[in-house]
Amino acid sequence: MRNFKQVAIHIVSILIFAFPAISMGAQLPTDSERLVIETRNGPVAFSVELALTAEDRASGLMNRQSMPADHGMLFKFEQTRQVLMWMKNTPLPLDMVFIDADGVVARIAEDTTPFSETIIPSVAPVRYVLELNGGTAAKRGIAAGDKVRHRVIGK
Repeated sequence: MRNFKQVAIHIVSILIFAFPAISMGAQLPTDSERLVIETRNGPVAFSVELALTAEDRASGLMNRQSMPADHGMLFKFEQTRQVLMWMKNTPLPLDMVFIDADGVVARIAEDTTPFSETIIPSVAPVRYVLELNGGTAAKRGIAAGDKVRHRVIGK
């Protein structure tokens, strides 16, 4: 039994050091530029991490315990299509802002449920999804029809 415990501890240690994204939540590179949303009440800015590859999109904000109020993650997909998201392994409630190819907010799924495996659809074809802390869209006046500006949007 003692050998089993030692082997188990050794395996867990290898996983933690070999795959830190699993244990701590991968921190994607923060874009030095701001993302700006033109709302009816004026511009709202965020610092965003970019999820541009399939691997980055798969991990997203999973396992994150916190995120600053003015931060988010911008997902870019290879083509404009209906996008399906979920909250598996994500402890933070999030607002998911679905954005079309022209940078226009198509839909917002507000205050999504942490750890839920329920599918959250974009409904309309989109190219981008911006994840923000839950409640941010309402607090900052972000709504469908607003324009999102960032160097990767529209390119």
